[in-house]
This record gives sequence, structure tokens and C-alpha cells, in this order.
Amino acid sequence: MEPSAHTPAGPTEPQIGRRKFFQWLTAGLGAIAAAIVGAPLVAYILAVRKRETKWQPLGPLKDFPKDETRMVTFDSRLKQPWDGIAAHTGVYVRYQGKDEKNQDKFLVLAVNCAHLGCPVSWFPQSGLFMCPCHGGVYYSDGERASGPPPRALFKCVWRIKDGELEVQAPHYPTLQDTLSPDDKGHG
Repeated sequence: MEPSAHTPAGPTEPQIGRRKFFQWLTAGLGAIAAAIVGAPLVAYILAVRKRETKWQPLGPLKDFPKDETRMVTFDSRLKQPWDGIAAHTGVYVRYQGKDEKNQDKFLVLAVNCAHLGCPVSWFPQSGLFMCPCHGGVYYSDGERASGPPPRALFKCVWRIKDGELEVQAPHYPTLQDTLSPDDKGHG
């Protein structure tokens, strides 16, 4: 007998079996699904790492008379197209004059109550900030006066650049992520 006459035509190596094929297919589809589900998480982590400081202009220094509290509103730079009116935010600004180094000094307070985040209102007649949601009251310097808020209003980080007052793009502050590292709020 000649070996070539009885040798079957085709590959001599064993072909992949049906079970092995489905194992590979399942593993491949699982890897694709994991990549699709994990991509937003990876993007979020990378975005948090390279989070840059954004500054929001509030206006020229001449717009802020000494010892007068004014609310300055603006669209948040962190807004998304679906935010609507919620993207419109603001801060309370008071020019406090010059300090001992002849530098301009401002008090810039977040508009959100430290209790549950409702926007507070300024009442110049009484010199108080009041929260309409749960009755929180704050003194003119932002310190807690009464009501449920556990602490003072959050102070924003500010700076003066080219004769204009700027504040870091605000976010809703928490005790773990205040608006300024030392919560003093000066730029």
C-alpha cells in the first residue's frame, strides 16, 4: 500500500472543535462588552486627573463698591446642553477695600446654602443671607446665624487679572471638596 493512496485529503492537524470555538467566541464577546462598559469609567478617571482650573470673569473692579454685597450671575463653564436653567448660577461679591499690603480684598460666597444647596437670598436691610427652603440664616460675612445649616456659606477662590475680578468655575461644594483648599477664599 502506498501511503498517498489511503491518506485523507485536507489538513492533517485536528480542527478546532465546536466547544472550543464557542469558548473563544464567548471570551471575545465578553472582552468587547467589558471594554464598552469600562470605557466611560476610564474616561472619567482620565478627566479627573487632568482637571484644570477654570476662571469665570465677574466684572471690572469698578463694578464693586466698597462694603456692598452684589450677586453676580453667569452660566457655569461646567454646564451641559441638557442643564437648562440649572446651568445659570452665581456668587455673592463684596469688595472689602484694601488690606495692609494695599491689595484689593474681596469676599466671594457661593450662592448655595450649606444645608441642602438651595440658593440663598441677600437682604441688605437686615444684613443677612436667608435660605427660603428650610430657614437657614447667615450673617453678612457668610457665617451661620441660625437654622439647620451645619456651617457657614462656602467661600470661593478669587483672583484679580487685568483689572477684572475672576472666580474659579464653581461647583457645588462639599466638606470633602470645598471651593478653596483652606476655605479662606482669597486668591
